[in-house]
Amino acid sequence: MTDASETHGALDGLFVLDLTRILAGPTATQMLGDMGATVIKVENPKTGGDDTRGWGPHYARNADGSASDLSAYFMSSNRNKQSIAVDIATPEGQDIIRRLAARADVVIENFKPDGLVKYGLDHTTLCAAHPGLVYCSISGYGQTGPNREKPGYDLMAQGFGGIMSITGDPDGAPTKVGVGIADVMCGMYATIGILTALRHRDKTGEGQHVELALIDTQMAWLINEGMNYLTSGELPQRRGNAHPNIVPYDAFEVSDGHFLLAVGNDAQFARFCDVLELAHVATDPNFKTNLGRITNRDALMEHIKPALKRWTKEDILAALRAVKVPAGPINTIGEALNSDQAAARGTVRDIPLEGIKDGRVQVLGNPLKFSATPVKYRRAPPRFGQDTDEVLETWLGKKPAP
Repeated sequence: MTDASETHGALDGLFVLDLTRILAGPTATQMLGDMGATVIKVENPKTGGDDTRGWGPHYARNADGSASDLSAYFMSSNRNKQSIAVDIATPEGQDIIRRLAARADVVIENFKPDGLVKYGLDHTTLCAAHPGLVYCSISGYGQTGPNREKPGYDLMAQGFGGIMSITGDPDGAPTKVGVGIADVMCGMYATIGILTALRHRDKTGEGQHVELALIDTQMAWLINEGMNYLTSGELPQRRGNAHPNIVPYDAFEVSDGHFLLAVGNDAQFARFCDVLELAHVATDPNFKTNLGRITNRDALMEHIKPALKRWTKEDILAALRAVKVPAGPINTIGEALNSDQAAARGTVRDIPLEGIKDGRVQVLGNPLKFSATPVKYRRAPPRFGQDTDEVLETWLGKKPAP
């Protein structure tokens, strides 16, 4: 079920047929592509492809300065893929997808539950025809349950799954995370599920259906706050930047802005108090232990906050680093991506792209570092349908129309 026409990465020879759009599915398939898989992204010619191609306002610019079909949003999750324009609502399009699925190791889709049944491209049909196929389905609420028919959006997942109830200022409105984290994390879980199913297939020859939902995955990563509720029955509250289980762990105001403080244990707290000349606070039985500081959080802040306002950001960070108390800046995205650390770690990557202004696009790099099979940035995010003729000829022997 594989083709060795390209050699690259740990997943060299793996063929992924990508029927996803927006963010969760494309995040998963980009990850597989980064690790060497051949990823064929199927896009609808009636709509101009993946919806996010039009999600501006920021686009890679063509050589003449006009906006291309590569929005910043689309480029965030679609590198290392080939794009083909195929209308799966037509018999010809369905035949193409079936024939590609016969060659594929993985099919991944994020249609509504049963949305592909009428085309004969659902998991039941394709897995029956190809027993070794790993078929991954992503939806908003899952293939079962009372909400299975509802559409899935990141905002709805964050609202339904509980994370918004603990995000934001204590006196403000529930707030979503600043990026589509429910989508991204669902994509990460999908990647893990696909790789696990492939491991099973390689041992047994048996494929399977991997199914997950934005809602399920969002609730799974409630982590300590989810467990706080299950353990106590008490609903976690919004605390802004504060931590429910560690004090002091928050953003604090100084004379020229804010900085982050993350006191992780009692010894760090004592050293922090020494820097602020608050030795009496460090030895106070109400504050000496983390449990005491949690219990007496508000009283502790009355000591800490006025003392910190006498410092500048630069001075307090230097003083706390010197005594090994975790503290750091609150960077803008520009400061983060242009930092020395980002440069050293390859956080931003340039990928050549013909026809685009400056002949390249910049993307956020994959954070995985492999000693033997490093991530390679082989393909820039594709223009809509640019690889249709090549893919159909390579995989199906279908010559392009004259």
